[in-house]
Amino acid sequence: MTTIHTLASGSSGNALLVSHGSTHLLVDAGISCRRITACLAALGLGLDDVSALLITHTHSDHIAGLQTLLKRSSFPIISSGRVGRELVYRLAGIEPRFQEIELCQQYQVDCLTVTAFPTSHDAPGSCGYRIDGSDGSIGILTDTGYVTQEAEAILPGVDLAVLEANHDVEALRSGPYPYYLKKRILGNQGHLCNDDAARFAVTLAEAGASEIVLAHLSKENNTPAMARNAVETALCAAGLAPTLTVAPRDCLSEAYPVIRRTICRK
Repeated sequence: MTTIHTLASGSSGNALLVSHGSTHLLVDAGISCRRITACLAALGLGLDDVSALLITHTHSDHIAGLQTLLKRSSFPIISSGRVGRELVYRLAGIEPRFQEIELCQQYQVDCLTVTAFPTSHDAPGSCGYRIDGSDGSIGILTDTGYVTQEAEAILPGVDLAVLEANHDVEALRSGPYPYYLKKRILGNQGHLCNDDAARFAVTLAEAGASEIVLAHLSKENNTPAMARNAVETALCAAGLAPTLTVAPRDCLSEAYPVIRRTICRK
């Protein structure tokens, strides 16, 4: 069985683990190596069990633990070529371990097939991932101002989606952030709002997604209840009822199993 665990999900740090048999893919390392190691230990794993690390982009809440991980592990680091160039510039010792993945092309990591696709974010080379195994598929789409054409083409058909629902637009506009930061988040290279997440959740559920995990919620401009309500309302209006959960911000999540099932409609 393929499963996902989020280790952290939010503006203070992001990391998740995809597991399929003895293959374990870490996606992002935006929390400390100590926290990553503790989460792995809670799952009965160690750094030696990690098959590879996929990086979505180079903002600190996605790579904060990478420098120490490089010293304490030997697994390859995989991302787009542009992300790779940024990482080589910033972090000593990463170049021999970096493996470039061509966007929108399949890439094999042990028994899992990984497809990276571009996202729209203010970080060079930012990308999301589709991961396919023998028992189902996963989509990971966070840190994007809108759903890119490539994401729209590649992600429908996944069984489980980790989908950004970063902010409620009105909460952000009326909140305490300075104007420049509001403009950044609301822009095409910012973050996905609840309503846009809801619309894409309907697309994914119509294509067969049995579970959607809402991720990367803003602590200041969103709440789990607001995000869930926006997405659930859109799904219900479309007559769809996939399992809907919200990833916890600062702790290891439950296991999200990848389950192939027929489209669930209300």
